[in-house]
Amino acid sequence: MRARIYQPAKTAMQSGTAKAKGWVLEFAPASEREVDPLMGWTSSDDTQAQVRLRFDTREAAEAYATARGIEVEVTEPKARKPVIRPRGYGENFATDRKGAWTH
Repeated sequence: MRARIYQPAKTAMQSGTAKAKGWVLEFAPASEREVDPLMGWTSSDDTQAQVRLRFDTREAAEAYATARGIEVEVTEPKARKPVIRPRGYGENFATDRKGAWTH
């Protein structure tokens, strides 16, 4: 059984990092998905693909996987870009602007 451990990125719908803390252990799909000929729904007989375990630390996730003999691939999170300081409308006309203000 294979799985991957990663730290989820924040969603585009949130400004903070509330649900992006912690680590996730997610199992790799063991079989392909199939299209049901009658309804057209996509289905799979792999129940492990539905399991997503959350851990506070990376070490806890790795310890869980090694205790159960699960082969894991750890994906390191990417560094966030520096936050741009929000400015007011009046600062569009400031003298310290890097570019010239034009219409």
